[in-house]
This record gives sequence, C-alpha cells and structure tokens, in this order.
Amino acid sequence: MMAAPSAALRRRRRPPSIRWGRVAGWAVLVLIMAATLFPFYWMLRTSFSNTRSLAFGAADLLPVDFTLGAYRRVLGLSTTAEAVAEGGSSGTVDFWRYLRNSVVVATTLTVGQVFFSSMAAYAFARLRWPGRDAVFMLFLTALMVPPIFTTLPNFVMIKELGLLNTYLGIVLPGLLMTPFAVFFLRQFFLGVNAGLEEAARIDGAGHVRIFFRIILPVSKGPITTLAILTYITSWNDYFWPLLVGKDENVRVLTVALGIFRSQTPQGSPDWAGLMAATLFAALPMIILFALLSRRIIDSIGYTGVK
Repeated sequence: MMAAPSAALRRRRRPPSIRWGRVAGWAVLVLIMAATLFPFYWMLRTSFSNTRSLAFGAADLLPVDFTLGAYRRVLGLSTTAEAVAEGGSSGTVDFWRYLRNSVVVATTLTVGQVFFSSMAAYAFARLRWPGRDAVFMLFLTALMVPPIFTTLPNFVMIKELGLLNTYLGIVLPGLLMTPFAVFFLRQFFLGVNAGLEEAARIDGAGHVRIFFRIILPVSKGPITTLAILTYITSWNDYFWPLLVGKDENVRVLTVALGIFRSQTPQGSPDWAGLMAATLFAALPMIILFALLSRRIIDSIGYTGVK
C-alpha cells in the first residue's frame, strides 16, 4: 500500500500562481515603450507617404499613397516638377554638405570638451591646492544659470572676434568645458585608487604622466559616456548654430531642416520630405546610441556623489 504524498510534494506539484502585480508592471512598461516609440514610427510612416494625399488619410496608420519621393527630394534626386506633383517642396536639402558640417561641429566640440573637462576634473579631484573646494562650488553654480542668459554675451563676443559663419564661431563657447562635464568626471576620478598614483610617483612620474598613463586609461567608461552625451547634445543643437552659422558652408543639419520646412511655395509644409530629412538626421545618433548603449549603462554606475 503506497503512502499518501507528503504536503511538500503536493506543494511542488501545484501549478505556479499568476503574479498579477508583475503582469501589470510589464503591461505598463509595454505601454510606455509604445508611447515612446510611436513618434518614430509616425515619422517613418509619414516619410513614405505622398504629401498631397496626407490630408485625405491623416489618421491612417500605414503610409498614404506609398512613395519614395520624399527621400528623392531630400537627396536632390527628383526634379522640381516631380516634387510639386507629389505636393512637396520645390527646394531640396544639400544633405551631404550639411551632414559634413554637423559631423565637423559635433566631433570638434566633443573632442575639445571631453579633453579639457577631464583635465579640469583631474585638478579638482586629485590635486591639492588652496581654495580648491571653494572654487569648485563656485564653478558648479554655473549649472544653475540658464543657457539663454549667456547666449547674447557669447554672440557679441563671436561677432567682435569676426567669427560669424565659421566653424570656430559655432564651437567656441562650448569647446573648452562645461560644468556638468567637469562634475561628471570628477566624481569618478575621486574613486580612483590612490595607490596607483603613489606607485607612479615612486617611479618618478609627474602629474602629466599620471593623468595620461593612469587616470585616462582607467576612466574609459565614464569618458566614453560623456563623449556620447556631448556628441548627441551638439548634434541636436539648433538655436546657437542658427545664430552664428547661417552660411551654407557651415550650416548644420538641424538648421537646414528648419529652412527646408520654410520652402513651401504651395502654402503647407512638405511633411513627407521633412520627416524623411529628419529621419536621415536622426539615424546616425540612433545607430551610435544602439552600438554604445551598454557602455553608457555600465559606466553610469561608476559615478557616485562623494
């Protein structure tokens, strides 16, 4: 005669209960992700639509009268007659020139800002000099100053230096450093093992050698994160490049998109062309973030306030 199964065995065979709290959490997360990604889908859907037909299918989830004409207009591959026939603008975007300008501006700003900010952060974190903490607190007060307050003085300075419509005029105000960049790197430098520096000093290394041979190599994560954030911010900047870089030779993509939107002789914006151009402008940043997102997430945990 077989013994009755024990209570523990019966509990083990019982099917797992549904955790409704977890289900609700995942449902909310999916809704948030859908709300976040939907604008990107709508941009893609509009870019494949015929501008002339958009008014008749404004609520359609699929492209209205599917066409690649918007991309042809943006790249300058369509004639004026073809553009007007699709309800688009007769103007085009010199995409490759403006892409080059955006790359030059964003790369220069990123390299300069990360390099000089890392040196300033090292001075605030690892060097001992009178009034260091007081100067750092004063330096951080710049974080509370809205950028719009410094726009006019910077514009006057750039104009007096004769740097309007030049790459240097666009990048100069943010080329050296920003309070956020210095604070971000300082917090990581404070956590670097002091024994590494002591060992280097015993071998006769000075501050310059320690900075380049020890501090920078062990700080690849935070420095990469700062570089990505700086690159994305400078890539998306619009107001300052609009003020000082109106010439086509230095005009960046964000400014070019605004000008393309205004080229509407038929009275309404070329929404399909504008969305196609916006997609082209956003695609490099999306790819960059997708490739390096893991490094960003990992390095954020390195920077704690001390």
